[in-house]
Amino acid sequence: HSLGRHCAAPARGLGQSLAMSAKTVKDVPAAAFVKEYAAHLKRSGKIELPPWVDLVKTSPAKELAPYDPDWYFIRAASIARHVYIRPDVGVGGFKKRFGSKYRRGTRAMHHRNASGGHIRHMLQQLEAIKVISKSDKGGRRITPDGQRDLDRIASKVILVGDKAEDEDEDEDEDE
Repeated sequence: HSLGRHCAAPARGLGQSLAMSAKTVKDVPAAAFVKEYAAHLKRSGKIELPPWVDLVKTSPAKELAPYDPDWYFIRAASIARHVYIRPDVGVGGFKKRFGSKYRRGTRAMHHRNASGGHIRHMLQQLEAIKVISKSDKGGRRITPDGQRDLDRIASKVILVGDKAEDEDEDEDEDE
């Protein structure tokens, strides 16, 4: 019988092309996505850096501020990705997620939560550019516009990754 719209299996060529083009944040490696989205946030200029960005420690367990001058954009991109994957997470959840071990010399190490001020500021900045919004259940959720932006960046990461793989295969064939 003919393939109707109620049939479970789509037409072969059409279904495969849709599956290849539809990529979400969950389909790409976290590190590659966060790096690309952080670069996008920096390029767009919509996120306003606070005056204390180069002075602040990210946790009581740290001795110094981060060395990377783009740490704020990287952390904001990581927060946006985390809200996308796990909605309704708040400042407390992010403090735990970005926390680290507190090295106390010869004594046993303990976990210390990250500082909440910079996390709260990043969440407010992401809310201002309409990537996330406050949830009724508490915490933050991704907005439809934010989901579209993040998925667009994810598909860009996939395309860049596919091009790099093609170049690697070409180099292997030359040898």
